[in-house]
Amino acid sequence: MKTLTVKVPEEIDVKLEVVAAQRNKSKSALIRAAIEHLLGADETPMPNSCLDLARDLSGCIEGAEDLSHNEKYLRGYGQ
Repeated sequence: MKTLTVKVPEEIDVKLEVVAAQRNKSKSALIRAAIEHLLGADETPMPNSCLDLARDLSGCIEGAEDLSHNEKYLRGYGQ
């Protein structure tokens, strides 16, 4: 098992000690469980691109669908 050092404010450490004592577990065990819960709670993968982030917006605006390749819309572009 790997060792990970985490700095927390004094208040969090005190709360963690209290909960660990109540549950008869170590602080490390509680932190591992919290991290596992956090990582397992979100089954959806993290977005990898701008399209992934804005996928729900794609196609929501009406207008010409072929702006990138229609010569009619490209006339004068770059001049």
